[in-house]
Amino acid sequence: MKARMGNSMFLKHEFLKKWIKGLHIYSNFKKDMSILERKKAIKLSADVAIASTRNASTRWSRTVMANISKNETNKNKILVEQVFSDSGVIKKKASSGLMACRNRIKSKKILRRSHITQIRARKMGPHAVKASSIAKKLVKNRTQVLKSLVPGGENMDEISLIKETLDYIVSLRVQVDVMRRLASAAEHSTKSL
Repeated sequence: MKARMGNSMFLKHEFLKKWIKGLHIYSNFKKDMSILERKKAIKLSADVAIASTRNASTRWSRTVMANISKNETNKNKILVEQVFSDSGVIKKKASSGLMACRNRIKSKKILRRSHITQIRARKMGPHAVKASSIAKKLVKNRTQVLKSLVPGGENMDEISLIKETLDYIVSLRVQVDVMRRLASAAEHSTKSL
């Protein structure tokens, strides 16, 4: 529990540091921003900051960074380049290809097992086949929804999707906690004035 708490505190610290850096970089582009531009700057820098805390070790973080960099504005590319350090990106991408290969092998084993299970279910009778087909349809539907929620999830197998989803949830929780604390601190400071 203590190690997990320390890791969470580290992630929060890294996110806050990179988020502030991103906001500073974005504000240097344009001094007088409208409310909508500020909102966009806050969201964009928060997305870059949370993705960069993962150092391209996850597919969702690479997808978020790629989507931000694809945007036609030059500001986004500069923001990504300055906040997101490229120190471990190349190594992480090379190792992620190896992991994807391993995950495909695991997926093939799972498919083989499920095929054997289907054959056994057919031998048991029509009730077992009907129940298993309903369960498979439910799992497939929920998997499709999950793939649409996680950045880059459309191209993931089920095992990778679950791992990436868990990491994405932890990262989003860190982002929300830091933003919530910052908002409450700002609210508290304005009340005391």
